[in-house]
This record gives sequence, structure tokens and C-alpha cells, in this order.
Amino acid sequence: MNPHVQAFFDPATFTVSYVVYDPATKKAAIVDPVLDFTPRNGRTSNQSADALLRYVDEHDLALVWLLETHAHADHLSAAHYLHEKTGAPIVIGSEITHVQGVFGALFEADDVKPDGSAFGRLVSEGESLSLGDLEIGVLHTPGHTPACVTYLIGDTAFVGDTLFMPDYGTARADFPGGDAATLYRSIRKILDLPPQTRIFVGHDYLPTGRTDYHWETSVADQKQGNIHVHDGISEAEFVAMRTARDKTLEAPLLILPSLQVNIRAGAMPPASPGGHVYLRLPVNAI
Repeated sequence: MNPHVQAFFDPATFTVSYVVYDPATKKAAIVDPVLDFTPRNGRTSNQSADALLRYVDEHDLALVWLLETHAHADHLSAAHYLHEKTGAPIVIGSEITHVQGVFGALFEADDVKPDGSAFGRLVSEGESLSLGDLEIGVLHTPGHTPACVTYLIGDTAFVGDTLFMPDYGTARADFPGGDAATLYRSIRKILDLPPQTRIFVGHDYLPTGRTDYHWETSVADQKQGNIHVHDGISEAEFVAMRTARDKTLEAPLLILPSLQVNIRAGAMPPASPGGHVYLRLPVNAI
């Protein structure tokens, strides 16, 4: 039995969110939802998240999980908003505690306990969650961040930022706790899945020569054609390439607002005594 997958692409952050559900029982999960944020004026909206909820309602689905593949550095998560609207628990890899420790200290976020308690469920390698008649399996796939996980549901794998489309390659590994060699080993774990496994990526960026966005690939396609890590690429070759490439990359535009929200499971920092909510901008700190 295999799930139905519906993708929602956010052109502002190049993020792909998913509604995935068991066709037999209509039990559903949302993967990596986006909270719309305009950095020019600090405005948020729930347009992207509400589109997910409309799809759930229109297809008479029962939302049971909100799945985060990691603490994103390029978009704010809408998981908290969706949790408040639906009651579905927010799930993330158990190593989120490491990420909370690093970025909680950076932002002096005294309300953030580095124990994962902001989330509803922490998962580790080998654990599973029920999705109707299907199961959600968990692979720990660190390297991009320490907390990255891949969710396995039937013939699908939701890999977050660990892998991109074959013609774009792989995630950066230079964030705190990231590591190129660890990323290579995580990718090989994914590529050891059956070749027909459908891989759903967390972002798509248009490489030269492609005009349409895509987000579904397969283990077979990745092994044959991923420009960074196809079969035959050694760990040493990958690490050298990834390290050199990462040195050329700028920090993501939304890294500072994103991480201080996402370590709180998508919640904003507590309001000030005057009732305002502020996101901090540490100067010369990253």
C-alpha cells in the first residue's frame, strides 16, 4: 500500500510542502509547511498554510501529524499555526535538542529549553508512526543539520534538504553541526532504499537548462544522475566538492528569522511587556 502525495510549491522560498495520506483511511500528514513572511516589513500571513488546510478539508482527510524534516534555515515553519488549528502534533528528529542549544544561545532565547519540549513528538532512527493502514518510518539523515530525518511512507521518502533533484545535487553542510562526510553517509542510506522508491525533495531551484520546477525523483534516478553523488562518487570526492562549494554560498536570506522561530516549533518569541513580538538580529554573529 502506498500513499497519495500532493505537493505545494512556495516560489518565495523555493520550498515544497506536502500533504501525504493513506487512501484507504484518509489519515493524513503535512510535511514541512511554510509560514509566509515578508522580510521588508516583518509581516506574516497564513496563505500557504491555509492552502494545505483547504486541501485536507476538500478531500475529507483527517490530519494526524505535522512532520518537520529539520529546523529550516530558509523559511519560517507554519507548524505552530497548523497545530493550533487542528491539534495535530508536531514531529521532528530527536537531535533538534542540539540545534536548539546552538541557536537558543545565539538568540538568547531564554524561553527555549534545549530538550525538544516545544515539539509534540521527537523521533529517532527506526521508530515508526501510524498513518491509517500505513506506517511512517524514520531514518536519521544528518549532515545538512544534526536533526535531519527522512520520513518513509510506503514507496515514498520525504528527504527534506538532504537531496535535491538530480540536476541540482545536494544540500549544503556548513551550518552549525553540519558535516559533509556525515551528509554523504546519510545520502547513501537513502540510496540503499529500493530503486523504485519515490523521493520527494524539500526545495527545487532551477539549474541552467531547466524551466520547470520539479520535486519528485527516485532512488534509481538519484543513483544514476545526481550531479554531486551518483554511483561511483567516493566519500572523499564528495567531501572535497561539497566543502569547496559551501565556501562560495551566502547565508540564506531568512536564516535569522527562520531559526529563532523554528527552534520554537514555528511559534513566535514571547511578546514584550508592550505587547509586541520581536525577532532578534544578532550583528556580526554568523
